[in-house]
Amino acid sequence: MRTIPILELSLVFIPTIFLLVVMFRWQLKAFTGLYANIRMVLQLFLVGYFLTYVFETKKPLVIILLVIVMIGVSTWIAFRSFEEKDVKSYFIFFISIGVPGLILLGLVTQFVLQMQKWFEPSLVVPIAGMIFANSMNTVSLAAERFESEIKRDKDYFNARRLALEASLIPQINTLFAVGLVALPGMMTGQILSGIDPIIAVRYQIMVMWMTFGSG
Repeated sequence: MRTIPILELSLVFIPTIFLLVVMFRWQLKAFTGLYANIRMVLQLFLVGYFLTYVFETKKPLVIILLVIVMIGVSTWIAFRSFEEKDVKSYFIFFISIGVPGLILLGLVTQFVLQMQKWFEPSLVVPIAGMIFANSMNTVSLAAERFESEIKRDKDYFNARRLALEASLIPQINTLFAVGLVALPGMMTGQILSGIDPIIAVRYQIMVMWMTFGSG
C-alpha cells in the first residue's frame, strides 16, 4: 500500500482550515477545534510509534498487560457517566466489559483466525481495541439509561430491559446500514491495500458479529 507523504496528507487539512475560520468568525470554539486536531495528530503518531514497538515484541506479558490496561481505561471512561461512583459499581463495570470481552477475544483470535502465536500482537491488539471500545460505549449507554429509568420509578427488571434495548440501538442501526450507507473502516482499509473484496467482506462480517456480540 502506498505511503502518503506528509505534504500530500496535509492537503486533507485544507477543508478543516476553512471550517476553523468559520468557527472563529461565528465566535464558536475555534481554538478548541484547532487544539483537538493538533492533539489528534500527536496522539496518533505516538500510538503509531508505540504500536511499532508492541508489534515487534515477543513477550506475551507485554500484550497481557496492554489488554488489562485497555479494560481498565475503557471501564473508567464508561464509569464516568454513572452517578453512583463507588468501588462496587466500578467492579461491576469492569466485569461487564472485561469478562465477555476476553471470552470474545479468545474466540476470535484462537478459533476463528487460528493464530500461530496466541499472543500475536498485530492481531490481538487491534481486535481487543475494537471489542473493548464497543463494550465501553454499550455499557455507558446502558448505565445512563438504567439510572434514568430508575429515577422515573421504573422497576428494576423493566429498567434493565429498557437499558439493554437503548444500548443496542446503535449496533442494530450499524448492521442495517453496513454496505448500503457506507463501507466500514476495516473493509475499506483492506480493499485500499489490495485485498480481494470477498475476503474483506468475510473479515468485516467477523468484525460486525464481534462488535455486536461484545455489546
